[in-house]
Amino acid sequence: MRTGPADVRAALAEAYRGEWGVVFGTIVRLTGDWELAEDCAQEAFARALPAWERDGVPRRPGAWLVTAARHRALDVLRRRTTERGKLAEVAAIEAVREPPPPGDERLRLVFTCCHPALPLESRVALTLRAVGGLTTREIARAFLVSEDTVSQRILRAKRKIAAAGIPYRVPPSGARAERLDGVLAVIYLVFTEGYAPSDGSTIRDPLAEEAIRLARLVTAEAPEQPEARALLALLLLQHSRRAARLDEDGSLITLQHQNRRRWDRSLISEGVGLARETVTSGGPYALQAAIAAQHALAPAAAATDWEAIVALYDRLLALRANPVVALNRAVALGMRDGPQAQLDAVDALGTPKELTGNHALHAVRADALRRLGRTREAAKTYRAAKSSAPNEAVVREYAKRTAELGPEDRRNDEG
Repeated sequence: MRTGPADVRAALAEAYRGEWGVVFGTIVRLTGDWELAEDCAQEAFARALPAWERDGVPRRPGAWLVTAARHRALDVLRRRTTERGKLAEVAAIEAVREPPPPGDERLRLVFTCCHPALPLESRVALTLRAVGGLTTREIARAFLVSEDTVSQRILRAKRKIAAAGIPYRVPPSGARAERLDGVLAVIYLVFTEGYAPSDGSTIRDPLAEEAIRLARLVTAEAPEQPEARALLALLLLQHSRRAARLDEDGSLITLQHQNRRRWDRSLISEGVGLARETVTSGGPYALQAAIAAQHALAPAAAATDWEAIVALYDRLLALRANPVVALNRAVALGMRDGPQAQLDAVDALGTPKELTGNHALHAVRADALRRLGRTREAAKTYRAAKSSAPNEAVVREYAKRTAELGPEDRRNDEG
């Protein structure tokens, strides 16, 4: 069936997002050559546009693209050399009649790109390129680095895979759970760089959405892993608030003051469902998703079940003694038991290296002081938070909180 140019372009764009990893991964599996795989995948998508405009979109676009990439790989290998090893590769490719299920290919690719032998920044870049199909320009724009930096990270990762003999496979069952933790950590890092960028810039939705797509992929291919589903739940619940997180000036709006009617109810419904399924597993992502679900289900900030949230933070801290988690628990404790409990919990943290220079540590302490009426101390602490704020939006937020304390000469000194 023939289709118009616009329909073909739309079908090709959909195939690119859904099938790039399968096409790329198939050629990697057959040849072991990551550079060749990228060239062949690009060539297959380039050939698809005129072919599909002429003949119509195939019933199975992914299979068409894999076949085109295989043919291209065969052409290249035949011209490249007549060495026995290359001839064996040609024979292996020619012997393939039916590729394995797409899910198998994607899972091999994800685990290989996220191999712990690779530096974390290379894992992230290679995963986004090989699995997600993002261009180096898109990755560079997302992380606010140069295209050359991204290219070098990907190149180093490919060389490391070749030099270290990293196998292109899903790990054996005994090592799969441990390796999955690394995969999920990469996906969460990608999401965090979109949702709360480490360089202090404002929200970058495309990166967060790509992380959700990767989480869906892993969840679909490893449904028996509760932590994969829990991570997806966490990302969906956090992303559901994206429309309410910034005001008209681009300043961040805290969770307590967000307009909850702007939250995405479809994402909340899906995320809460997954969170409920996985909370009994007790994993770190499951507990974080359960906390996010409590916030999502509260019709207003004042109606939040802080008792449940504190209990979940206690379980999370029992798993991982993390100062950032402890700081978040202090906030929940303050909402449940009052500002003095919050202040005591913050002071008990001291200044761990993980929170050194962290504006949130000062801000949480300042909030407790404000609620206790110790406005002079609160203003001083908000100024400390402001001095370490990561971007102008957060600077404005702390300046606003300081101004709300009233004129300097009318602030109290006592608690």
